[in-house]
Amino acid sequence: MDSTDTADTAAELALAPRLRDRRRGSGLTLEHAARRLELSAAHLSRLESGLRQPSLPVLLGLARLYGTTVSDLLGETSAEPDPIVRGDRMTPVPAGGWTYRRAGGTGRAMQALRLHVPAGSQRALVRVHPGEEWLHVTGGTLRLTLGDRTHSLGPGDSAHFDSLVPHQLAAADAGGVDLLFVHTLMQSETSALCVGPPDGRAGTGAHHHTPGDPR
Repeated sequence: MDSTDTADTAAELALAPRLRDRRRGSGLTLEHAARRLELSAAHLSRLESGLRQPSLPVLLGLARLYGTTVSDLLGETSAEPDPIVRGDRMTPVPAGGWTYRRAGGTGRAMQALRLHVPAGSQRALVRVHPGEEWLHVTGGTLRLTLGDRTHSLGPGDSAHFDSLVPHQLAAADAGGVDLLFVHTLMQSETSALCVGPPDGRAGTGAHHHTPGDPR
């Protein structure tokens, strides 16, 4: 295992207890939090034990439920408020197969991230959640599905949409796709964030499927 793999593993292991601490700090039991997130308690337990890594929509749901940010859950907090985020301080944090870098300040109404999405990662997830999302492709080709339409976005292309519209993000190239990603931080009682992963339990009110899914 090289130094990069070791750092990635350490970051992933550090995420698990942080998820557990934020849940307990919110006064939620494992079962209550899982029900609010529309996940199984067993799946949330595996996330808190480091046996599985959360996808982006699950991280968004956890952040909203616990009243914090994705950056906080990933351990990317700044020592003091600063409007400037230097590129050499954007520490890569792996989670759910994607790589995240905080690209904005903490404690704001919006969360700004740099993302690298490998080919095939989280391909089956359909995301549905309150708020807005804006993304900008900086490298590779993004296959973005909004509702029943699929769009191909290349470097320089952007998308801005209501995230209650069922949406999927996938890399169209073998080398993956790089994005600037901004989303609003909104608390929500109904976090039907992802449908289709093999280990999550879909909610009763938002059964959206991957195009071509025979279910």
